[in-house]
Amino acid sequence: MTSPSEPEPTIVHAPHEPLAAYYRTEAERAGFLREIFDGTAADYDRVERYLALGSGPWYRRQALLRAGLARGMRVVDVGFGTGLVAQQAIRIVGDAALLTGVDPSPSMMGASPLAARVKLVEGRAEAIPLPDASADFISMGYALRHIGDLAAACAEFRRVLRPGGRLCLLEITKPRGPVGTALLKAYMRGWVPLVARLSGSQAHTPRIWRYYWDSIEACAPPERILDTLRAAGLAGVRRHVELGVFSEYQAQRPA
Repeated sequence: MTSPSEPEPTIVHAPHEPLAAYYRTEAERAGFLREIFDGTAADYDRVERYLALGSGPWYRRQALLRAGLARGMRVVDVGFGTGLVAQQAIRIVGDAALLTGVDPSPSMMGASPLAARVKLVEGRAEAIPLPDASADFISMGYALRHIGDLAAACAEFRRVLRPGGRLCLLEITKPRGPVGTALLKAYMRGWVPLVARLSGSQAHTPRIWRYYWDSIEACAPPERILDTLRAAGLAGVRRHVELGVFSEYQAQRPA
């Protein structure tokens, strides 16, 4: 309950409205994402290195450490993709057998160098196919914008975490100022797709990076994401920001 002086929290279901350039209705969204991720799996990691300017592995590892990941923890990586976050989680926990990856795209998971080393499960954040209280830590890297119902996903995060377990959602957030917004848009929607096309990437690859920016631009603001995490019954909800655009949403299931 909020006091009379506090605004009512705004819960996020769809992180953004349907993007007409890619799909017209929410019903079409899952099929679009499945097609585009399956179609970019083979060269996703290579193009991602251009976007991250070589800082990706180091940044992901530091973000996981800031959120409380430690050696020996059992991790569920939701939105596993090709395992870019999972690789750094394994370095911290010390054993690939401690990590389970969940993703709706079998092609993305199959393209991961971790495919033969970790347990991989096809599934969505809104209905994680794992038992209650089975994870010490849940991570999700840059997939918040692709969820159909964030409130349902947050409830699932709480369910799958054990009491005291921790959550870390990594996301790119639109800069607050117009200059930063214009620069990031030019980079993600112009430069990265151009590099992908010139480097001989698959046909869907330039398109996915344009879609990435459009979904970042349309995404619900951080304050609403934080409200949604709190409404799911998670505690210690906070946001850490690096370079004005890299958001780390951290939370914990109450002990």
